[in-house]
Amino acid sequence: MRVLIQRVTEARVTVAGESVGEVGPGFLLLVGVTGADTAAEADLLARKVANLRIFDDAAGNLNRSALDLLAAGEPVGMLVVSQFTLYADCRKGRRPSFVNAAPPAIAAPLVDRVADGLRGLGLPVATGRFGAEMQIMLVNDGPVTIWLDTAEL
Repeated sequence: MRVLIQRVTEARVTVAGESVGEVGPGFLLLVGVTGADTAAEADLLARKVANLRIFDDAAGNLNRSALDLLAAGEPVGMLVVSQFTLYADCRKGRRPSFVNAAPPAIAAPLVDRVADGLRGLGLPVATGRFGAEMQIMLVNDGPVTIWLDTAEL
């Protein structure tokens, strides 16, 4: 699995003009799944994201995690959006291939499992709508953008 983490001051996802998920300060998580991924990768990503120390401490250093903010009573939220294009293969020609992206029957439950894993850790979670044409608005904070791939963890 892959996740592109963007630290945000706010983010919102809309479908056909309707807001389906939004957060204030926290993360926008674009989550991609490949056919070989399992619940173990989803659980690993949820734990890694929740514990990743990419929020500023009092000295302005990246030393606090989303769980640290939650424990301190500070606002933090997670907006989880499925993103099959994270598995685009652009090695040949001009049109990306998405053959490495998992089919919906595999991907949807694993994206949901990442969201559920974050909820299980006590974090507020909003989501996009799997398979829908979505528009995402975000204000990147920092900017801090991090790429995680379970094959590299």
